[in-house]
Order: sequence, then C-alpha cells, then structure tokens
Amino acid sequence: MVKSMKDQKMVIVILLSNIFIAFLGVGLIIPVMPSFMNYMHLSGGSMGTLVAVFAVSQLIVSPFAGRWVDNLGRKVMIVSGLFIFSLSELIFGLGTNIFILYISRALGGISAAFIMPAVTAYIADITSLEERPKAMGYVSAAISTGFIIGPGIGGFIADMGIRMPFFFAAAIALLAAVSSTFILKEPISKEERKINLSKGKETTFFKDLKESVKPIYLVAFIIVFVLAFGLSAYETIFSLFSDHKFGFTAKDIATIITLSSIVAVIVQIVLFGKLVEKLGEKGLIQLCLIVGAILAFVSTMISGFVTVLIVTCIIFLAFDLLRPALTTSLSKAAGNQQGFVAGMNSTYTSLGNIFGPALGGFLFDININFPYIIAGVFMLIGLGFTLIWKSKNGEEVSNESGMKEAN
Repeated sequence: MVKSMKDQKMVIVILLSNIFIAFLGVGLIIPVMPSFMNYMHLSGGSMGTLVAVFAVSQLIVSPFAGRWVDNLGRKVMIVSGLFIFSLSELIFGLGTNIFILYISRALGGISAAFIMPAVTAYIADITSLEERPKAMGYVSAAISTGFIIGPGIGGFIADMGIRMPFFFAAAIALLAAVSSTFILKEPISKEERKINLSKGKETTFFKDLKESVKPIYLVAFIIVFVLAFGLSAYETIFSLFSDHKFGFTAKDIATIITLSSIVAVIVQIVLFGKLVEKLGEKGLIQLCLIVGAILAFVSTMISGFVTVLIVTCIIFLAFDLLRPALTTSLSKAAGNQQGFVAGMNSTYTSLGNIFGPALGGFLFDININFPYIIAGVFMLIGLGFTLIWKSKNGEEVSNESGMKEAN
C-alpha cells in the first residue's frame, strides 16, 4: 500500500531538492553568460550551438534513459544524473576552448535526460493517484523556483569571478548526489526491475518511438511537444520582443520574468491540486491551452509595462499549470512503464526545445510578431488534439476528477 505524502516528507523533500538544485544550477549561469561569451570571444552562433548541443544530447539519450529508469532503478539514475551534471558544470567552468564547452553542454543534456524521468517515476511510485497531481505540482514548482532564484544567486557569486557560478553549481550538484546516495531508497524491488529488464531487452529506440504514438500516449506527447515548442519560442524571443517593441530595459525584462515566475510558483503550490480535482487533468490542460493561445495573440497588440506584466504573468501561469497536469496524466496512463513514459516525455520536450527557438528566431527576423502568432497557432492545434484524446482502455478521456467533484 502506498504511504501518504505526509508519511514520506523526507523522501519527497530530497526529490524536490534534487530537481530544484539541477535547475538552480542552470539558472545560476544565466547572468554571466553574456560576459562569459565576451571573455571567451564566442560568437552568437557559437552560443546558439551550445544551447542546441544540450537539447540534442537530451533528445538522443532520453528514450534510453527512460528504459534505464525502469530497468536499473530510479535512485541510481537520479544519483548518476546529479554526478554527471556536477561534472558538466565543472568542465564548463574550467573550459578554455569551444570544444570543451560543447562536451560540457552534451554532458548537461545527458544529466537532464537522467534526472527528470527518474524523479518523475519515483514520485509516481510513492504517491497515490489522488495525491499525485499535488506531488507533480510540487515538482513543477521546484523547477520554477530554481529558475527564479538561480539568476539572482549567480549574479551575486559572479562578483567573486566570472567562472565561480559554474563551480558553485558543480558543488551543490555533487552535494545533492552524495546526500541522495545515502538517504534515498529504491522504490521498486529487484524482482520488478528484473521483469522490466527482460521487457527492456526486447525494446529499441525506434520501438519506443513507435510505442509512444499509440492512442494512449500520442495526444499527450503531442501536447508536450506543443508546450515545449510554444514556451521555448515565447521565452527565447521575449527579451528581444520586449526590447524591440516596447523599449524595455534588461531590468524591466528581469522584473517581469521574476514576478511572473513567483506568481506561477505560488499558484502551483496552493491551487494546482484543487484545480485538478475540480476540472480534471484534461479540463485543466484545455483551459491552459485556450488561455495561452489567446494571450499569445494578445501579446502582439498590447503596450505598457503593467499590461505586459499582467499578460506575461497569466501566460507563464498557464504554461506552469499545463506541465504538471500533462505529467500527471501520462503518469496515470503509464502503469509499470513509468520510466519509459517519463523518458519519452523528456524526448518530446527536447524536440520542442530544439525547434521552438530555431523557428522563433527565424520568424522574428521576418516580423517580430510572428513568433507569438505561431506559438498561439501551435497551442490551438494542441487544443484540437485534446478533443480526440483516448484513455488507456481506448475510450475518450473524460474529466474524471472534475466529474467526481461535481457529483
């Protein structure tokens, strides 16, 4: 019988801390990247390639990592991912040429492919179906909080040297890896892993991709791609869009992103579970896609700091509620294939993170409004797919939680 979240506070805190530390490490380096770029004499193209290398390596490794999570266990993948992340940050901080930096970013992508599916599967293992939405909301909040706090801490640490944020990120990731080694316990038995391993021998990357397009998963994975595509296109272009269209300063842009993220975190922690109970995962996903699409179009027609702040807050909130709702829905459909589903979730996210910024940047050069328009169109396409969403038994997905609440 699965214990309640209250009875597993320590384990959940460690899992959330691992996710928080990983994304804190990512956020730490954001403020110093422009200065580091000048220090290393890197071109804009090189910086773009560094981002792409991370996403591509995560894309390639994610399907395999998902199976390894099922076959080898959740704990070993979490600890391995944290050690690899620590190594990648250390290498980046010590790097003296672009080739070394590419290696670092590739390792960073691998670490993300290891950590995210493992933590998601671990959470699914130790929570009941009733408490899972709340737990997934906490995971999403930990990610957002890492991004919020990271840049501020990174800017402070950078006063001690432009490479110090990388070393600090490496240190805290190493600390998390060591603590997880001694505190976390493997949630699935050796017998279950043997069964998964015997099944895993019959699978390949292409078989996993084929499995992911089954009706039970396909629509959810398409929405995962749509979310990653829309969010990455929106966020990548946001600073350029705000600068070119509104003349906002770097401080203005940072204020908008920070306040929007804080609002999203608070709502995730306080209201996400209640929203799922009221609307169901599918209902919440549809609501978020509708709001996100409308406001993506609205973003091309507004002006003024306060108006942009309000619209951006709501869009970020929609994205941050959509992510855990999707993860929860996929987790419920996964059964004993939690690692596989979490790995493919990461794969489709990586695809969106690769194509979203690339297309967004290309469209921005044509017309600064086009990236937001295409993001809105993709969200409407995702909304259309939710209308034909099939459940595990082949029937149309209903807003079960919301219906129960209504009854």
